[in-house]
Parts: sequence; structure tokens; C-alpha cells
Amino acid sequence: MVVGSLNIDLIARVHRLPGPGETVAAHTLLRRFGGKGANQAVAAARQGAAVTMIGCVGDDADGAAYRKHLAVQEKINVQIIKRIASEPTGTALIAVDDQGQNNIVVAAGANAKLTTSVVRTSAGVIRRAQVLLLQLEIPLPAVLAAMRIANAASVPVVFNPSPLRHDFLWGRIALHTVIVNELEARQIFGGPVGDIKKNLGEWRRLLVERRITQLLVTRGAQSTLCLTSERHFTIPTLKVKPVDTVGAGDAFAGTFAARLAEGYRLEEAIARANCAGALTTLKPGAHDSMPTRAITERKALLRHVLPRSH
Repeated sequence: MVVGSLNIDLIARVHRLPGPGETVAAHTLLRRFGGKGANQAVAAARQGAAVTMIGCVGDDADGAAYRKHLAVQEKINVQIIKRIASEPTGTALIAVDDQGQNNIVVAAGANAKLTTSVVRTSAGVIRRAQVLLLQLEIPLPAVLAAMRIANAASVPVVFNPSPLRHDFLWGRIALHTVIVNELEARQIFGGPVGDIKKNLGEWRRLLVERRITQLLVTRGAQSTLCLTSERHFTIPTLKVKPVDTVGAGDAFAGTFAARLAEGYRLEEAIARANCAGALTTLKPGAHDSMPTRAITERKALLRHVLPRSH
């Protein structure tokens, strides 16, 4: 089960990202389906998971096209994706430079209308899920409502707190897995991830304080770090030359959630998620670039490396 955002992405390719007050020329402009929630749902579906999504789109041509795309092309259950008459489908304006780095501005549109009542009417579906996956491109009350339903039903919650909000109720919700990048880890825990090995006791105390069972920190081309109450290890990523990093983090989260639901060991799930995230950077856009299960498996098996434990 994925609760999250659905956006239309307008992707401008530029030689370099603009600075404050600066205008740069784009050499291409692409229109794609996106939004962190839907991106992660697609990633999970392509890994073989049976995915249901809760979210909102506008009652417009973009919303209708998006629901059809998810249902027909990705085999995702869209029955709980609500159409909002008063708002357009969400839009993301994305600039991507020649090194594959990006800047993103999001206009929430219909995503902002995902209410707690919409989530609560879907409580039965959440309770039957193997895993609940969420992000923060939708209203916080809806996120918390879904998490509480999952907690009450002992459904593991996988949380990608992006874009980061400082009013999230850390410690009030049980979180099976938190997936963050290095900057987000520093903002949430108050220190750089480079300090984890030297201060394992303190970092583990912070996990307990925030009711987090396991923390995954993605670090771009560097190994992904995992910290639990008992273990600290890293899993190498697949070495690629990125074309576009849009959707890479979402591919990681969706793939990890799918493999967790399937019962994979933690190390194996992270290895597959690393591969999927890296492969997503080889093409522009989010959905178009996300790998299938077969491709991910082939790359993971060819490049599998055992974790380094500490």
C-alpha cells in the first residue's frame, strides 16, 4: 500500500542549474508522470508487488490520464485515488543539468486535498497490506492517519520523509524502516552520518527515541548505510554514469518496500533497491526509467557484494 502524491512532471534539461535570480536556456522539455508517491508505487509494481495507491488527482485530463496509466500500464489498483473537482492535478517543475543533478519546485494541486477522512475510509485496505509506504508530498494529517492505522494492525511502516518537515511527530509513531539521504539524516538526527560508526550508542539511542527499527541512508554513488539496534553495515551501489537522478530515491524506496513485503533478508532487499535506484538514473524521467524485476535481479546477482558489518 502506497499513500502519496501524483504529479505531472515538466522536466527541462539545462547545461547547468540556474543560480538565484538567473535565467538559463533549456535544450529540451519533457512531460512525464511523477510525484514521489506514484513513483514509489510504480517502482514497487515493477518489482512484482501487488500495489494499491491512495492519493488525489484533479478531475481533469491529466488526472484521468494518470489513473489510466497506473491501472493499464503498471497494473496498480487506482480505485482509492480520489478525483478532486476544485483542484488541478499536481505539477512538478524540474531542471536537470548535464551531470544529472536537479532542482525541483512542486505545486501540490489536488495532492493537498488528501484528507484524513479519505485515508480512514481505506482503513480496511491498509490493514490487509504487507507493507505501508509513505512520503511527505501530501498533507501531514493524512500521513499520520495512515501510519496509525498501520501501527494498530501491526503493518510495517516504511517512511521516506521527503521533502522533510520539522513538524513530523517523531517518537509518536512506530516506524519499521526510515529511508533518508545524508542531508535528511543530519537534519533529523543532528549529526553527519560519518559519525555513526564512532557514536553507535548515541545513534541507536536516537533510533529508540524516534521509535525507528532500522535506518537506511542512501548516499548517491557511495554505499548505502544501514543501522539497527544490533547491526551497522553498508551495501555498495551499482556503479553507473547518471543521466538524470530524478526518481532514483523513489526507485530505491519502492523496490525496498516490495522486497520487504516479499520476505527478503534486509541485506538482499537493500542490494536490490541500490540496483534499482542506480539503473533509474540512466534515462530521463521517473517512470520511464524505473527497471523491471528481471533487470534488477540480473544486475544485483552480477554485482552482489556482502555487507560490511560493524
